[in-house]
Amino acid sequence: MSTIDYKIETGGEGDDPFFDQVRTGDLEQVRPLPRISIHAFCETNAMQRLMERCGQDRRMTKVSLRINSGSIDAAANMFATVSTPNLIILETSTEPRSLLAELAPLAEVCDPSTKVILVGKHNDIGLYRELIRNGISEYMVAPVSMPDILTAVSAIFVDPDAEPLGRSIAFIGAKGGCGSSVIAHNCAWGISSLFSTETILADLDLPYGTANIDFDQDPPQGIAEAVFAPERLDEVFLDRLLTKCSDHLSLLAAPSMLDRAYDFETGAFHPILEILQRSAPVSVLDVPHLWTDWTRAVLAEADEVVITATPDLASLRNTKNLLDAMKKLRPNDKPPHLVLNQVGMPKRPEITASEFCDSLETEAVAIIPFDAALFGNASNSGRMIAEIDKKAPAAETFSQLAHLLTGRVTMKKARRGGLGKVLAALGRK
Repeated sequence: MSTIDYKIETGGEGDDPFFDQVRTGDLEQVRPLPRISIHAFCETNAMQRLMERCGQDRRMTKVSLRINSGSIDAAANMFATVSTPNLIILETSTEPRSLLAELAPLAEVCDPSTKVILVGKHNDIGLYRELIRNGISEYMVAPVSMPDILTAVSAIFVDPDAEPLGRSIAFIGAKGGCGSSVIAHNCAWGISSLFSTETILADLDLPYGTANIDFDQDPPQGIAEAVFAPERLDEVFLDRLLTKCSDHLSLLAAPSMLDRAYDFETGAFHPILEILQRSAPVSVLDVPHLWTDWTRAVLAEADEVVITATPDLASLRNTKNLLDAMKKLRPNDKPPHLVLNQVGMPKRPEITASEFCDSLETEAVAIIPFDAALFGNASNSGRMIAEIDKKAPAAETFSQLAHLLTGRVTMKKARRGGLGKVLAALGRK
């Protein structure tokens, strides 16, 4: 399991009771929170920094979070003059025998619908039962971690009987022409065909998208109608915009025309991503090689990110920059997957796969050899690689990528000096 370490800068692990490791697996099952307001009241700097990290998580995108210094008294004083939010998170060091009395002034000013989570220092089952009986939504014993907080909030505001959300996988290239779209399209086709899983491929490159060409489709409408009319977007409207590519694969095609400018605000694609997650178990997002507010937002919200690079210096620099940016955009998620493409192109000087990965301190989950004939034939005929040649090494690589990205296998360290492998089968030497 990948681990991202967070350390609160006080005196080190032994000095800080809130020191914790955020394991990405602890957060993968937490659904995005709805549009709610949260006020947190923190007695310690450690709890305040923990809440700040919660606020940076992509699952809190819709949440309005305000972090305050102080505890129960500060909350009671504030809400005596202003309305209470949907949720109040209180850190308290009050003794159990005095806690209910201290909460009484706050209870008098709280709206009936406001939920309260207490973070205390006393592990007392009698206290827990008394607090729950008196309307407290959750009592947590410090030290708590970020997954603990997000899981508790999710348990209160997310319907446990709601339909499960689909998984979104965003593909982006380290530079133009590295083949990110081809890899996204083949992975989408592989996921849909190998597992008979309903999959939606969304081509987000509105002016120059190639998904319609790669699947030999000419749809009259697609993603442009969705992004320019978000007020109309629902499951029924989306269904009309989709083009069927195979039994289990649907395409939300780009217009690929230059009849207008495609300038978008930060959250322009957010309604589309939401509806895609509710409409299919897997949605593949073909993100263009751009760095704008909206591409950053898409990459931040996706469940998985795949970076495609070619073995050259520009790709190495850009991949390093992308990985660094993803750490800031997605601090609580596992790092993006790296795919090295077009390896071994004749007469082109290139960086070896091992040197490329060593420089980034990461491993490539797939290394795809250059094969102009195979990929050219697939593109010209509007078919996927596995449809052209099921036994081709690239076809096997795409199959294993489909397994990896849907969580059906775990990644193993790729062999150096070869084409890299996942479960000893991702690519061939």
